[in-house]
Amino acid sequence: MNVDQPRILVIVPCFNEQSAIAGVVRDLDSIRQREKYQLDILVVNDCSTDKSIQIIQTLPCLCLNLPVNLGIGGAMHSGYRYAYQRGYDIAVQVDGDGQHPGDQLPVVLQPILQQEADICIGSRFIQHEGFQSSFTRRLGIRYFRWLNQLLIGKTIHDSTSGFRAFNRRTIELANTYYPDEYPEPESIVQFGLQGLRMKEVPVRMREREGGVSSITSTQALYYMFKVSLGILFTYFRLVKKRKR
Repeated sequence: MNVDQPRILVIVPCFNEQSAIAGVVRDLDSIRQREKYQLDILVVNDCSTDKSIQIIQTLPCLCLNLPVNLGIGGAMHSGYRYAYQRGYDIAVQVDGDGQHPGDQLPVVLQPILQQEADICIGSRFIQHEGFQSSFTRRLGIRYFRWLNQLLIGKTIHDSTSGFRAFNRRTIELANTYYPDEYPEPESIVQFGLQGLRMKEVPVRMREREGGVSSITSTQALYYMFKVSLGILFTYFRLVKKRKR
């Protein structure tokens, strides 16, 4: 193994993903071996109540068992703190439900490895390949695209994507603070105001292989309202901080 290679941590948040988590980890492990990455896989078990933990223990990965259920934001914050404290150069989020194919990992990593960006987001809405999500969710994503443009002057086509890579500078910031409940759209405003370079790359995604989404169509409007409040709170907090 080349000691000059960046150390990469792939963080997989997991809550009741017994039907998908084995495939996700094995998929990532095959890419690790094919690409010869200096890469570790960390599954963050967010107090799953199904058989996820028993399955995770049989897989070629590290496991972080949270003592209480923290939700996706808390699980990812735990993963980024793990990456920061152990000196990883790059951290990648890959969802535990099977939506993010392992063969797309090099696509998301390339702008970070080439030092073209601090954050790279895998987007399904640039080339419109693969699973495109529900109509209701696509409307919400367009709304967040408009809100991001308004607040930080940056167009992000897929702001709810959980397929993203951070360099060391971003890991350090995420270690200090990362949004709790719906972190993907909120963190875009956070990192945009902190001057980080964000880049989107086209990726293919799949429909989730199992489990249940935390956001249903009937909850979409409530989700948009709640996330909007979170985004605005983050925006005004950071703007006020910069003026001090």
